[in-house]
Amino acid sequence: MRIAITGASGNAGTALLRRLQQESAELPGGLELVGISRRIPDTSQAPYSGVEWHAADVGLDGEPGNGLRAAFAGADAVVHLAWQVQPNRDLALLHRTNVTGTANVLAAAKEAGVSHLVCASSVGAYSKADKDRRVDEGWPVHGMAGSHYSRDKAEQEALLHRFAADNPSIAVAWLRPGLIFQHDAGSEIGRYFLGLVHPKFVPRRPALPILPIPNELVFQAVHADDVADAYWRVLERRATGAFNVAAEPVITPQNLARIFHARRILPIPVRFLHAFVDATWRLRLQKTDSGWVEMAAGAPIMETARARKELGWEPRISSLDAVKEVIEGMGKGAGVAPSPPLKPRRPLRQAAAALARPWLPRR
Repeated sequence: MRIAITGASGNAGTALLRRLQQESAELPGGLELVGISRRIPDTSQAPYSGVEWHAADVGLDGEPGNGLRAAFAGADAVVHLAWQVQPNRDLALLHRTNVTGTANVLAAAKEAGVSHLVCASSVGAYSKADKDRRVDEGWPVHGMAGSHYSRDKAEQEALLHRFAADNPSIAVAWLRPGLIFQHDAGSEIGRYFLGLVHPKFVPRRPALPILPIPNELVFQAVHADDVADAYWRVLERRATGAFNVAAEPVITPQNLARIFHARRILPIPVRFLHAFVDATWRLRLQKTDSGWVEMAAGAPIMETARARKELGWEPRISSLDAVKEVIEGMGKGAGVAPSPPLKPRRPLRQAAAALARPWLPRR
């Protein structure tokens, strides 16, 4: 089987390469893996070695010099993981990558004769729901208006539904995972969501006397390796349709308090957190816009029975351990050196020098 993966050097993509290479070693004839990324990783190191790499920007497909169609040539399956969350001050750029990019992937896969297309969606695609019930894959997928990420995910899913209806000969599946964490994504997640705050203010083992958090901040998480296993099972079974993917337990303020060693939880209204995040984002003190608060407070709690029953999928790592891993990874500046998106955090001295460089007099 020849499998092409967009976004193959990112968080989920790196985990998927690890999983597919494990499987390839046990299969007669193995697997042919094709990686597509805007920036090619160091192909001399695992898990990026032994992969055929193509440089392509999914949002620019069709323009001269872009190789998306060539990368899909001869592929039996395409896994579309490419997604962009920064810079979130340029929503047109994000939409081009996330929505137009998905449309480009679908068109290129059809033109290349790909028979199975698997796409990364998200819990963020769902419409708002109360946290006291679980929703299955039939819950409405209209996103949440205040979150650009949620809007783009909902629009992406509309493309997938139309493509599947218009192309019945192509098997189309998509995963809706909770937050995807792993130790080696610590630096990437810190850069994307905290920016300059990250190197200095995230300890390896955080301990807070008080955790100020809204009661509504209840969400699901899953380890990247377990998501990768779900993708492989979809590919192996040529499965179709949507699959919710999340580990247990559901993350609550009480769980977070234990993780952060907080002695007390201080419930605060969501609107206060929303206003604080918005103000600090506008002042460029951190990189998370307030739409992420709206999505976190409104996203439903997913039922994962379909993935467990039809794929035989069971997460091996608890959601709590996944959260602990990424927090530790953020504190250590962990990453994967061969991958541009997952590169480790630079030491604080180097980061400060890089920030000061544009302001220093030229010699």
